Amino acid sequence: MSYPANYRYTKSHQWVLLEGQTASVGITDYAQDTLGDIKFVELPNVGQTVQPDTAFGSIESVKSVSDVFSPVSGEVTAINEALKTKPELLNQNANDTWIIKVAVKDATAGETLSASEYEQFIAEESGT
Repeated sequence: MSYPANYRYTKSHQWVLLEGQTASVGITDYAQDTLGDIKFVELPNVGQTVQPDTAFGSIESVKSVSDVFSPVSGEVTAINEALKTKPELLNQNANDTWIIKVAVKDATAGETLSASEYEQFIAEESGT
């Protein structure tokens, strides 16, 4: 699994790409692999406020239902509408499939890891 170096990662397996004051948020390749076949994505409403380490939606797979947490605080400006009918896009390419876009109020509020730190974290977590 590869993790883009320009993303930041959370210990709850989300990624964030900050471009100016807009953050794109998705799940990591490790998360989608652990979840298995994704069948449904619950998305927030545009205009909803998100906070670091607070769930904004969920992902249902054949194995389980998992909350999705925001790594930043701000207002949701866009949701990935394609996930409503094609949730499997997250399985096909988790690194390039954003779930929400956020107008960032505070990009430093949540704890994030670099790609190498995240790889080390999942190695420790999975025991590999």
